[in-house]
Amino acid sequence: MRAYLDLCQRIIEQGTWVENERTGKRCLTVINADLEYNVGDNQFPLITTRKSFFKSAIAEFIGYIRGYDNASDFRKLGTKTWDANANLNEAWLNNSHRKGEDDMGRVYGIQARAWAKPDGGSIDQLKKIVDNLKNGIDDRAEIMTFYNPGEFDLGCLRPCMHTHNFSLLGDTLHLTSFQRSCDVPLGLNFNQVQVFTFLALMAQITGKKAGMAYHKIVNAHIYEDQLSLMQDVQLKREPMALPKLIINPEIKSLEDLETWVTMDDFKVEGYECHDAIKYPFAV
Repeated sequence: MRAYLDLCQRIIEQGTWVENERTGKRCLTVINADLEYNVGDNQFPLITTRKSFFKSAIAEFIGYIRGYDNASDFRKLGTKTWDANANLNEAWLNNSHRKGEDDMGRVYGIQARAWAKPDGGSIDQLKKIVDNLKNGIDDRAEIMTFYNPGEFDLGCLRPCMHTHNFSLLGDTLHLTSFQRSCDVPLGLNFNQVQVFTFLALMAQITGKKAGMAYHKIVNAHIYEDQLSLMQDVQLKREPMALPKLIINPEIKSLEDLETWVTMDDFKVEGYECHDAIKYPFAV
């Protein structure tokens, strides 16, 4: 929690103003931010200096694990995060590859579970990692990436958090996740939840101990219309103790995650927080 607040303060004190062409807004920006989450000790990084929610973030990542490419499937899981990108993005609406309402194209989960090969086949990146880890194998390339520049035109959005690299030391599993861009007041806690939960789940289904999750962000920023709320409200609040994430112990395989798991299988214990803050969202 302190590392998150320190990053916010660093952006305010050291950030450079950058004009963002996509949003038409300025943002204070720093390059290179490193966050760490102790998954083994179950220190769940849910922000306490404002009320935060975790189930939508986990639902989205379960959708990636399942290789979903349709916003309606994400809604059924419990998140509407893909509604706008699938249905309100003008460039995607006019893209000849779009299949119709709610179609997202070849983004995120599709790349993770069905990366296209030149011969017409596909690669299931996630299954390879799970199979290796279950057998105690770390070939130094236990990598799942969503970032496929050759297919950017076939999807509605480039990935922000784009690559997850697992490392096995003895029977302890670690994760390093890479993110190219991050809206710190709004988006970061969503991404923190996903990084933490991905390692916790992968350790559980491969029979390993969870270790540390390392979250590397290239471009970390605060938009100009978010700045006063961050400075005058959130950073003046004292953080509270981190809660614990409780995952249904009956989740034992990749197949479980692909089939019956719902958001009822995830709970948070001991979460205390300050009031919500309504930060503006940059579309």
